[in-house]
Amino acid sequence: MKRFLYLLILVGSVVSAQVKGIVVDESNKPISYVNIWVENENNSTTSEENGEFTINCQPDKNLVFSALGYEKKIVKASASAKVVLQTSVQELNEVIVAHRYETKEIEIGKVKNETYQAFENGPRIDAKFFPYLSKYKKTKYIKQVNVFTDSQIENASFKIHFYTVNPDGSPGEELLNKDFLVTVKKGVKKTYFNVVDLNLKMPKTGIFVGFEKLIIERNKLEKEVVDANTKTVTLQKIYFPFVLYNYVQRDVIYIFSKGKWIRQTKDDVNNPSEKMSVYEPSINLILTN
Repeated sequence: MKRFLYLLILVGSVVSAQVKGIVVDESNKPISYVNIWVENENNSTTSEENGEFTINCQPDKNLVFSALGYEKKIVKASASAKVVLQTSVQELNEVIVAHRYETKEIEIGKVKNETYQAFENGPRIDAKFFPYLSKYKKTKYIKQVNVFTDSQIENASFKIHFYTVNPDGSPGEELLNKDFLVTVKKGVKKTYFNVVDLNLKMPKTGIFVGFEKLIIERNKLEKEVVDANTKTVTLQKIYFPFVLYNYVQRDVIYIFSKGKWIRQTKDDVNNPSEKMSVYEPSINLILTN
């Protein structure tokens, strides 16, 4: 029987100023949903659909701006009223349109432990690794991405990322050259996103599929919280959707922190046979022929 646990973690930080700005391209057109973080800190936000953003940080800090299809840029917070990103020059692989039969399907990524947990854990990217198995040879195309989410608002949006695998096993380059933005309905549910048009094959080195939370106004829900001891009322901001997680055992896990992927292994290095127990995003893939 499936079980569901709901946890709420409040993430706060001491800040000194509210920095506001807008992100545009070379043609002065706003860039939506840019990932913006304070360099070397776990403090980040997302630009709105109109390119505008707000972040709390000290004015002398550096802000890092990153968006798929654009060159990464570092700007001093005090000089970020208008940030111009340059289009990145990428050599795209030749697109070969193959005939799909879609007569076979398999779902991969299911876990034995079906206890789900949800976290309000701030802006972040969590990725799940899918290794390649020889049995996928006859179902090599990625047809659907299934994500289990919890949302208290309608049409909450997030990004799905597809990464290659580096030689060291870490997430590598993005497989797409533009954002794959999706929405989910209100409630706790698994949503199926059709990705046939993306022409994605299951790489023989495996693939990382990531969930990026967007810190934008239409994803925000505000609630008044009363402290039981002081009776002080504070306004709590929560951004949806929450991705749900499975508690699983892994040898290694990669976490996107402070603007880069960090490799984490178990603390008990004296016993290499033991695995870590970690929270992994509940993402599955449907492969087809």
